[in-house]
Amino acid sequence: MAALREDLAALPSDAPVRLAKRTSNLFRPRAQAATGLDVSAFDHVLSVDPESRTADVEGMVTYERLVDATLPHGLMPLVVPQLKTITLGGAVTGLGIESSSFREGMPHESVLDMDILTGNGDVVTATPDGEHRELFFGFPNSYGTLGYALRLRIELTPVRPYVRLEHLRFSDPSRYFDRLTRACRDNEADFVDGTVFGPAELYLTLASFTGKPAEVSDYTWLDVYYRSIREKTVDHLPVRDYLWRWDTDWFWCSRALGAQHRLVRLLAGPTLLRSDVYWKVVGFERRHGLLARVDRFLGRPPREAVMQDIEVPVGHAEKFLAFLHREIPISPVWICPLAGRDSRRWPLYELDPRELYVNFGFWGTVPLAPGESRGSHNRRVENVVTELGGRKSLYSESFYDRDTFWRLYGGDEGTMYHALKHRYDPDGRLLDLYAKCVQAR
Repeated sequence: MAALREDLAALPSDAPVRLAKRTSNLFRPRAQAATGLDVSAFDHVLSVDPESRTADVEGMVTYERLVDATLPHGLMPLVVPQLKTITLGGAVTGLGIESSSFREGMPHESVLDMDILTGNGDVVTATPDGEHRELFFGFPNSYGTLGYALRLRIELTPVRPYVRLEHLRFSDPSRYFDRLTRACRDNEADFVDGTVFGPAELYLTLASFTGKPAEVSDYTWLDVYYRSIREKTVDHLPVRDYLWRWDTDWFWCSRALGAQHRLVRLLAGPTLLRSDVYWKVVGFERRHGLLARVDRFLGRPPREAVMQDIEVPVGHAEKFLAFLHREIPISPVWICPLAGRDSRRWPLYELDPRELYVNFGFWGTVPLAPGESRGSHNRRVENVVTELGGRKSLYSESFYDRDTFWRLYGGDEGTMYHALKHRYDPDGRLLDLYAKCVQAR
């Protein structure tokens, strides 16, 4: 850690500090820096304690590596985000969600303590009740603008070897969200999520741990998981395959890259069918704009990327879904219920701890009408989410004006965040949250 502090001090004082990362799971533009802080060495699982059901982990450990270390002990993190290369530190500072979130909340809610390298070069240990408790609760959703998590101690939960999935189909959104609410309230399953293919084709997936079944499916190569939701009422997966069921095809986004054709899958093999490979393809496209050139050549209207995850209270979920179908025609849509583990509040992403929320994940492009500016669709999403008392994740593009942003994401109209910034990054070595997440500096 001392060497890392020296590296931080050696970086130019007149330029914002950034991580020197080769990969990212962000869907918003980022300014490129000539130099960055290299924390890649902090990628180890330090220990797994089966007795206390905890793990001591460095911040750059991917969930793929973490899961591989905990499963042999019959344990897993309480929430495992969908993509293998998401890091534990990234999920805590940038939030994460999965099908256990209706009961276990988000990854930061199972953190017991963490060592954070702050903007002023100190390494502090943040705990829920220690000297740096304000940083502990303010760190989630700060996206590296208050510091970087170098080590975290997290809770783990027991698992069984296999997971049984039941896909329930609905044609009525009202009945669908009522059934989702009941499943979460009554703890009917270990995991709850859903997939919406259209206004009258909605699936709720209830999954629970089980012993070895007679037949097990495999969606790590030739077969596509999300297609099976329409084809099978009951399914079984090994627990590791269940945790990574969405990674093989980046949910369904591999479709746009041609990776769902059987011949392509056969030639690619399982090692190339994973989200970080797709990210490289998308990165190449972003740099060269090949699809936009083809659209212009064919006379097609320009398209706006709408890559968003949002949460609204379950009582407004039907209204938000109707808005999506009416104005943001992207399909499928991922559904994931979310509730806080306890009454603790996390000021930079304030959700009512008494409320059940529904996360909507929708990722695609939408055509722009003549005269419609880029960002129009994303701004409509932001406005509707705010009107419905929800929140939007900041991993993707944001278009909020400054006052609205700090009212939603700064804790007490921004005063909580700025107090933390003043204490832990008084010289502004790190970008502030608005500059990073909205202005893309």
